[in-house]
Amino acid sequence: MLLKDKIAVITGGAGGIGLSATKIFTKNGASVIILDFDEKAGVKVEQELTREGFTVKFIKTDISDEKAVKKAFEIIANEFGRIDVLYNNASVFLGGGRDNKMSDLSSEIWDRVLHINLYGTYHCTKYAIPLLRLSGGGSIINTSSSAGQIGIPECDAYTATKGAVTALTRSLAVEYGPENIRTNCIAPAAILTEMVKESNLNDPRFDEKAFLEKGTPLRRWGLPEDIANVAMFLASDLASYLNGTIIVADGGITVA
Repeated sequence: MLLKDKIAVITGGAGGIGLSATKIFTKNGASVIILDFDEKAGVKVEQELTREGFTVKFIKTDISDEKAVKKAFEIIANEFGRIDVLYNNASVFLGGGRDNKMSDLSSEIWDRVLHINLYGTYHCTKYAIPLLRLSGGGSIINTSSSAGQIGIPECDAYTATKGAVTALTRSLAVEYGPENIRTNCIAPAAILTEMVKESNLNDPRFDEKAFLEKGTPLRRWGLPEDIANVAMFLASDLASYLNGTIIVADGGITVA
C-alpha cells in the first residue's frame, strides 16, 4: 500500500501504460482520477475498478484543449479537494508516415503532436499545481521517451515533444521543489502498447527479430506494468528525495 490515502490524476489512464498505472496505483491504496479522451474505455475502467472496491473517477478530457483541462481540474477540486500525484502519461505517436523527417512533415501533424504531447503536459501541470499545493506538496511524473534522449529518424514532431518534456521536467523541479512538489520523468522505449505498433510493429521495414537480438540488451519487449511500477515508485514517499530525475526505462536500448 505504497500510495495509501494519496489522490492521483493519470492522463491517458484508460489504456496502455496508463491503464496499468491506474490498476497498480489503486491496488496500492490510491484514489485515481482518469483523464482520457476515450470515453468508452474510461467508463469501462471506472466501472470495473469501482466494482472491485477501488476509488476511481473518469473524466472525459482532451488534454490538448486548455478549457477542457481547466474544467476537469475544477471537477477534481470540488469532489476531492486536493491531489497528491499528477502522472502526465498521455501522448501520441502518429505512424504511417504522418510524423516524419522535418522536410516531409506537414504543419498539421506537427501542431497536432505538439498540442497533445507538450501542450497537454503544460495544461495538466498548470491546473494541477494549485491542488498539489493544497496537499503540502506532491509528485509530478512526466513522460518522455528514448526519443527525448537520442536521435531517432522520421519522427521529428514526436522527438521534439519528448525532448521538450525532458527539459521541462528539470525546470519544474527547480521551480517547485521549494514547495515540496517533486517533478521527475520516465523515458520508456520498446513497451508493448498500441503506440509501439504505430512506431515499429506496423512498419514493414522494421525487423523485430534483429531489434530484440541485437539492439535490446534484455532481449525482450517491455510491458506496460514495467513502466507503471516506476511511476508508482515516483509517486510514493520512497522517492521523496528524487527531483528532476530522468529515469530511462528501456531495457538498455539507448546505451547499447
